[in-house]
Amino acid sequence: MCTVCGCGQGETKIEGHEHEHPHDHPHYHEHQGDIHYGLGPAHAHAPGLSQARMVQIEQDILGKNNAYAGDNRQYFAEHGLFAINMVSSPGSGKTTLLVKTIEDLAGRLPVAVVEGDQQTSNDADRIRATGAPAVQVNTGKGCHLDAHMVGHALERLNLPDDGLLMIENVGNLVCPSSFDLGEAHKVVILSVTEGEDKPLKYPDMFHAADLMLLNKIDLLPYLAFDVDQCIDYARRINPKLEVIKVSATTGEGMERWLAWLTEGVDVAIAARQQNVNLLKKRIADLEAQLAAKG
Repeated sequence: MCTVCGCGQGETKIEGHEHEHPHDHPHYHEHQGDIHYGLGPAHAHAPGLSQARMVQIEQDILGKNNAYAGDNRQYFAEHGLFAINMVSSPGSGKTTLLVKTIEDLAGRLPVAVVEGDQQTSNDADRIRATGAPAVQVNTGKGCHLDAHMVGHALERLNLPDDGLLMIENVGNLVCPSSFDLGEAHKVVILSVTEGEDKPLKYPDMFHAADLMLLNKIDLLPYLAFDVDQCIDYARRINPKLEVIKVSATTGEGMERWLAWLTEGVDVAIAARQQNVNLLKKRIADLEAQLAAKG
């Protein structure tokens, strides 16, 4: 539930499917002469709703989302899929980085994409041009993907086992931090054309992420951007945050990023195989017990 960003009720379309998704509105709270968001138990405000009622509504919505996320996670585990949730502000270069990643992984492992935007299929079309399967999810007025949307997209992708699923979320550093999609990791992309203090301004997302890709580093000679300060800010929020500096244009840092993805896929495949072996052993044990009784 978007009690902070204030996104409105709108239509979500998944290439032929649509459903309604309710949201809330922002809260302004004066404190020491400033106007602050997020004070009170609900960390937001909606006219006519108490903080307790808002907390209850958010718990209900996130609880339902988490149930769908659990189903997605089980699907990923059963099929050896490494799923990542890519989040950023608009204009971070997320789609360009995604296209470059798919091109560089060609022939190494299967890749599929769930593409989230409020409108148009432009980004999904760019992904499909690489040869990778992609499903566009248009959220209408919604500002993020949720686990139910991703579950519908999975039905249409028909993913092969033992591969990589990259979920490109709607450009937004607020609400996607709260919604589990069943992914193994959230990956936040921050470009050097944005302020280095963005982790402090949007702490929930950087706290939720396991990896930060610092993108467009080829532009650093032309910008007053302090890389070390940015990383320091990010790790104040999340001391365990891994950071990879990349440029989709020059290819700098891409091999490290690809190695991170490949390692994740290897782990997912190994976990699936371990589960298969356990299941086979249980079946063999049961057959042996039946034979002994027979």
